[in-house]
Parts: sequence; C-alpha cells; structure tokens
Amino acid sequence: MGGERRSEYVFKGEGEEISLDDVYAAREIVSKHAKRTPVFTNETISSLAERELSFKMEVFQKTGSFKIRGALNAIFSLSDEEAANGVVTHSSGNHAQATALAAKLRGIPAYIVVPENAPKVKVKAIRGYGGQITFCGLTMQDREDACNKIQSEKGCTFVAPFNQKETICGQATIGLELMEQTDCGLDAIVVPISGGGMTSGIAIAAKSLNPNIKIIAAEPRGVNDAADVHKSKCAGELQVDAAKPKTLADGLQAKMGNLTWAVVKELVDDVIVVSEEEIVQAMQLIYERMKVVVEPSAAVGVAATLSEEMRQKFDKSEYRNVGVILCGGNADFSAVGFWDAWTKRWKSFAS
Repeated sequence: MGGERRSEYVFKGEGEEISLDDVYAAREIVSKHAKRTPVFTNETISSLAERELSFKMEVFQKTGSFKIRGALNAIFSLSDEEAANGVVTHSSGNHAQATALAAKLRGIPAYIVVPENAPKVKVKAIRGYGGQITFCGLTMQDREDACNKIQSEKGCTFVAPFNQKETICGQATIGLELMEQTDCGLDAIVVPISGGGMTSGIAIAAKSLNPNIKIIAAEPRGVNDAADVHKSKCAGELQVDAAKPKTLADGLQAKMGNLTWAVVKELVDDVIVVSEEEIVQAMQLIYERMKVVVEPSAAVGVAATLSEEMRQKFDKSEYRNVGVILCGGNADFSAVGFWDAWTKRWKSFAS
C-alpha cells in the first residue's frame, strides 16, 4: 500500500528529533484546513526530460502555495496561552499569506513583516487574509529586527518560515501525500530550496517511506551567483553569502537555518543550480503545456529536472520516475507585464 511505513528513520539534530510519527501528527492538523493537492503528469514535459514525471500541484493549495501547511501546523500547535497575543513572522510573501490565513482560522491576530519590494499580488493577499503588514528593508537582518520589535511590543509568538520543527513537519505532509499518490514508486524528488523547510520535511517523509529515494534540491543561481545551498553541500558546512540573491524566484531568497541545514546536510543527495533564463523557459513551458501558471520559484524545480546537469548526474534509466514539486502559483502579472501585453494586442485589433 502506498504510504505504508517502510523504515523507522528518525532525524536527530540541533536539539530536535523529527520522525514520521511527527509528520502523521502534523497531517491530522493540516488536513482539517488545507487541501490534499493532486498529482499531474504531462507527456510533453516528461518526454523533454526523458523520464516519467509526477508533478505535485501545490499551486492549487490554499493561499496559492505549500506554505499554508507549515503555518497551520505551527499555529494550531500553540497552546491557548501562547496564541492569545497572536503571531508574528517575516516573509517575501507566501509564508506571510499562509500565516495570515492560519491565524485567521484560529481567530488570532497576525503581524506580518515583508520586504518593501514584495510582489504586489502577495501583499494584496496578505491584507485580504487579515494580516497586519509592516514593511522593512531588503536584508534578512532587516526582517528579523522588525519581527523582534513587534514581538517585544505585542507579546506575540514568532512563527518561523522554515527553521522550526512544526513548520518542517507541516511541509513534510507534501512528501507524505506524494509518496502515497505515486504508490512510493518514485526514484527521486526534485524540490525548490531556499530556507530549506519544505525540502527538509519532504526528505524526512520520503526517506522514511523509501530510504533509497534521492532528494534533489533545485536552487536559482541568481545574477550574483548567490547559490548558498549548493556551496554549503560542496563545503560540507553551512555557507551563507552576505549578498541577497538577485533572482526572479523571489520566494527562494532566504538563507538556511541551523535546523534545516542539519537535515539538508544529511538527507539531500544533490543540489542542481539553474539560471534565470532556464527559470523563465520553464515557466513558459509549464504554462504552454500544462495550462498552469506558476511563480518563478516553482519553475526552478522543472528547470532543474530538464537541465543537462540532471542528465549527467542522474541516469535516466536508473532514476526514471521523478516527482517534481510545483510549490506555488502566486505570479505577479503586473511585474512581468502580462496584462499590458494582452491589452496592447487587443487595442491593436481595434485601431
């Protein structure tokens, strides 16, 4: 039966212990409010990859991304006393939306710190879910400073975007579902990575069910080559570039924390880095062939799967069945000029 326990793997590191039982417990919470997203296939993209691809469609998740899973588990795991003064977090957008909605579902306030250049579509959604927004500078330190100030003033609880057991276990439910939906028949899973919460969770869930499965992280190189996860795996220790990565994949700009790095170091088998051009091409391919809109961060996984590096490192005969996480669909059309292009086109017909 797909999803049946096949090992007793337990991750132990950084003072935390995470097991498959923790993931099942998270699913009890998450399933009450989030969707069990479908798995799609696509003959054209599979043919281009020369593999059988299974796409986990987190683009159809509530709030438009996987982040609601971690936020729900973190917020609904709080005691009534802890939740009384609300929650605070920082995010470029998707975790912010998720935290705002999860807090709304629990009936508590959510204070959200976002960088001043956050995509408009995500800012609008945060407000729509009732989040109280504070804008900050562009660095991680700016975000953390703003969060600390709010936490001190309001007495609220911080909900970590990735570096927290509850968040990781919530995201791990993606891997649990995917393994069940594919009858544990995958040889590898390709996961976009940034802070590492989703990748860590999926790795723990998937390798608990199939210790032989490969977990491949997909990371944007960015125009300034700030590919921290790849550098860290190569060095064998956490490498954090002081520069913020300049990439279209705004959801993949965070730095790994000590807990997520500990999981990534142990359980992620490789990291494939892709260019901005490859990301855009993957977005277009997904739109044209799957008729699905994804944000750049979600396209990173597809770009990695189609890359020459993937072909060289993971033989298509040995790693035939591959899962790919389409992690979010909150594309900012105003930023890419999508609607402007179509408006100009119909106006040309009228002239």
